[in-house]
Amino acid sequence: MSKHRFYQVDAFTSEVFSGNPAGVCQLDDWLPDRTLINIAAENCLSETAFYVPRTNGFDLRWFTPEAEVDLCGHATLATAYILYTIEGFKGQRLQFHTRSGILEVTPHKSGYSMLLPSRKGEKTEATEALLEALGGVSPVEVLKARDYIVVLENEDQIKALKPDFRLLRLLNAFGVCVTAPGRKVDFVSRFFAPSVGINEDSVTGSAYCSLTPYWSDRLGKVELLSQQLSPRGGQVESHYRGPNIMLVGNAKLYLEGIIHVPGES
Repeated sequence: MSKHRFYQVDAFTSEVFSGNPAGVCQLDDWLPDRTLINIAAENCLSETAFYVPRTNGFDLRWFTPEAEVDLCGHATLATAYILYTIEGFKGQRLQFHTRSGILEVTPHKSGYSMLLPSRKGEKTEATEALLEALGGVSPVEVLKARDYIVVLENEDQIKALKPDFRLLRLLNAFGVCVTAPGRKVDFVSRFFAPSVGINEDSVTGSAYCSLTPYWSDRLGKVELLSQQLSPRGGQVESHYRGPNIMLVGNAKLYLEGIIHVPGES
C-alpha cells in the first residue's frame, strides 16, 4: 500500500463549482499505467494529472477514466496552481515535460498563462456520420486536426445542440468541437470526446490549440476571449503565437487529501 497527496481543482475559473474539475496527484516515481488509469477512473473526472519531480522541472501525464491522452490544458493549469499555491514552488516559470513536448506555465495577473502547441485544422468534408452524430446540423465549414472542428452560424445553434454520444464515439477522432461567433465574446464552443470516456467536457484547454488559430485568422485578431457553453461553463483568454498558443486562466482548490493505492510498496 502506498499513499499519495491528491487534490481536486476547478480550472479556468476563480470559484468552485464552475470551470473544469481536474484531479492532481503527486508521485515520487511512476506507478504502473494500469494503476494510473484505475486512479483516474476512481476519481470519475474528465482528467487526472500525475506529476513527478525531475532536475529541470516536472514530468506530467494526463489520464481520462479510460485512457492516457497526449495533451490536457485544464489539468496542466490545475497542476501549476497546486505547485505554486500549495506545494511552495518558487520559480518564475514551471516546465512540464510531457508527451506533447515541454509546456511552460507562468504566473499572470489573471491567474496563470500556459504555452501550448498550435494545431491548425485542415478543411475537410463533413461526413454523414459526423452530421448524424450532431443531430443533423448544417455546418458553415468543418476542419480536422486532432479533433473535428465543426463551425456553425451562431451561438444559439451551439446551445441547442443535442449530440448522440453513442455515434460520436464511433468517429475517427479524439473529439468533436463545435464553435460559432459569440454575442458577447469572440467565439463560443462545446467539446465532446466520448471515445475516451468524456461525453461533454466543461472547459477544454487542448481544444484551443485548434480553435485559437482558426478564430485568429477569421477575425484578424491575435488576442481572443471565448466561452465554453457547457453546463458548468468557463471563460478562456487565448493568444495566437504562430507555433504556440497562450491560454490564460485561474483555478480554485476544492479538495485535498491522501489516496491509498494497493499493490505498491
